[in-house]
Amino acid sequence: MRPLLPADPAAIGGNRLLSRLGSGGMGTVYLGRSPEGVLVAVKVIRADHAADPAFRARFRREAQAAGGLTGRWVVPVVAADPEAREPWLATPFVPGPSLAEAVGGYGPLPARTVRILGARLAEALAEVHAAGLIHRDVKPGNVLLAPDGPRLIDFGIARAAGATTLTAVDAVVGTPGYLAPELARAAGPVAGPASDVFSLGCVLAYAATGTGPFGGGHAAAVVFRTVHEEPELGSLPGELREAVDNCLLKEPADRPTLGELTALLGPDPGGAGPAAADWLPAPLPRIIAERSTRALDLPAPEPTRIDAPEPARQLSRRRLLTAGGALVAAAAPIAWFTTRGPGGRGTPPTDPDRNVPLLTLGLQADLTGPGRTTGRAHERGMRLAVDRHNARSDAAFRLALRVADDGGDQQRAAQAGKELLADPAVLAVTGPTWDAALPELAGACLAADLALVLVSVNSPENTTTLWRTACVTRPSDEGLGLPILHYLSKVRISRRTAVVEDAANGSPAWQVTRVLQQSPPAQGTVSVHRIPEGGSDFAGTVRALTGAGAEGVVYAGTSPERAAELARALADAGFRGPCTALQHAMEPAFLAAAGRAGEGWVFSSLYTDPLAVPAAAEFAEAHRRAYGEPPARWATEAYDAVGLVAAALTGLEGEGRDRAGLSRRIFRTTYEGLAKTVGFDPGTRALTGDSLAHLYRAEPGGFRYLGRYTDVRTDP
Repeated sequence: MRPLLPADPAAIGGNRLLSRLGSGGMGTVYLGRSPEGVLVAVKVIRADHAADPAFRARFRREAQAAGGLTGRWVVPVVAADPEAREPWLATPFVPGPSLAEAVGGYGPLPARTVRILGARLAEALAEVHAAGLIHRDVKPGNVLLAPDGPRLIDFGIARAAGATTLTAVDAVVGTPGYLAPELARAAGPVAGPASDVFSLGCVLAYAATGTGPFGGGHAAAVVFRTVHEEPELGSLPGELREAVDNCLLKEPADRPTLGELTALLGPDPGGAGPAAADWLPAPLPRIIAERSTRALDLPAPEPTRIDAPEPARQLSRRRLLTAGGALVAAAAPIAWFTTRGPGGRGTPPTDPDRNVPLLTLGLQADLTGPGRTTGRAHERGMRLAVDRHNARSDAAFRLALRVADDGGDQQRAAQAGKELLADPAVLAVTGPTWDAALPELAGACLAADLALVLVSVNSPENTTTLWRTACVTRPSDEGLGLPILHYLSKVRISRRTAVVEDAANGSPAWQVTRVLQQSPPAQGTVSVHRIPEGGSDFAGTVRALTGAGAEGVVYAGTSPERAAELARALADAGFRGPCTALQHAMEPAFLAAAGRAGEGWVFSSLYTDPLAVPAAAEFAEAHRRAYGEPPARWATEAYDAVGLVAAALTGLEGEGRDRAGLSRRIFRTTYEGLAKTVGFDPGTRALTGDSLAHLYRAEPGGFRYLGRYTDVRTDP
């Protein structure tokens, strides 16, 4: 769902418009609320298409015919005005995802589900044909998935004779890849029931395999394969083979009737009773329930409206009172997290009379696994930022937050990302909160043209090249070398610096080593002393570096306990020079294990301390009130991520606040955050600025924030 644009009408035919569901070359589809209070999808045709008298005549005829459809698996027209300057029609709103969205987000459906899908759609098409209609555009995007079965939508009413991607002058209506071969020729026969059977076969093949039977690519190439080549069904389950093969026969007369197709699909495994309720695999039922809840939570219609002509109102009242039950039945409570106030309390809009759109942000985080501290910091920071934005009286939109817990597990992370991306209301995703989950989520966001805001993970140097929509607000680990370089060159000068590379817990922080080797502190020299994974001879390493005359030491590793071992070995050897390390080792475990030997160690980090930043004082206090403790690491940066996205969305006013617009606008946005100013190079989309890292000093009981490294001139 997308917010209404300023040029959109407030109401059509007595239906109060709430949001946009989509738009295309023929017109726009809105989510509306009828005078009876039932949610409807209102399709409005552009005036230039309506100027064709033949189009209006067909629209009028087919709207009347479709209004008589009453089958369980079709979504009928419940109100229409073919005579309006911009003709419109209304159908009951189905909150489920389309088949295209479900398969694209979660992969092919089980064979049992596809058999139920085929039987239900065959039943729907049988009613359409009995009403004297031919659908003409059966495709995954025109099949919606509801808890009790599929729904067939869009009965070719808004299809002009030239509305096709084909280039022939007299080309017919249809979608390449799902268009029957006889209709792919300009002079071919008129669409008949067998044409819809062919399209249904393509849909079933897509549902079961994830790809259309005639491949993809340019429309002309797909049509050529449809007409001249056999379908590609190599991965189709055997129990579906006969039914789909017969549907895809080239000659219309050779294809099965809808009744014969139902028989080929076998006994209906869904049945007519309660068993049909479990026809969809997880997590689709949860997605449907959530969308139902969100739709029902939209603002109530205002008292004023543009009334429909009397016939349209009568049709709407009669049909909608019957059709409304399906939506209510699907609107069960859900377990997904949504925006709430401090401590989990609900946060109502500041001014309930302001009708502003609700835009959703997503967060994928480890909330229950090994990285739960960082994950919870992200969630808390973002929730407070969302609450702060929604409290603004001048906000042009409200924000909601949808959170997916991946538990720090690779398989769960993949599923969590799919669920977030499958929700069209999610306009941007923040996360993940652990490095290994990044590639899959970033690739999925790129495919969905969805902005992915990275806050805490260490991303590859070529992130913006690999994943165009990845918005990196954290420097890479190479950036951790700059505070060390500054400290050992300007504060505690070290002309001979020893870097201790520790391979424990994975690879060492080689990026920092590279920075120091390329630009030695104080224009001196750098020696590298490597401790292999499993090695523990810190005493020997200290002897080697002191023998080389080291004046300063850098621990380039990620283990706080092993950093503490190095600190004790240096203290035992009487080393008095500056000792530095990276944020990975800046943990309570370092203080506990190092004791007095760790005091005075200086750490480079990419996150700030909001308790020491005046601009963050209000945020820190709000966090204490909400959660009973000060913000954890990365909470401030996650708070700023929401501010960045909100600023980019604000900048899209008049351009349409959608995924594609945001994934581009965000890189043209500069945001003055609490932790840092976030801005991007317009050419490379890389994070800009040179004051993006910080220095801390280990002291008894904790780590003291020294400031942004460029501001640190003396060591307290």
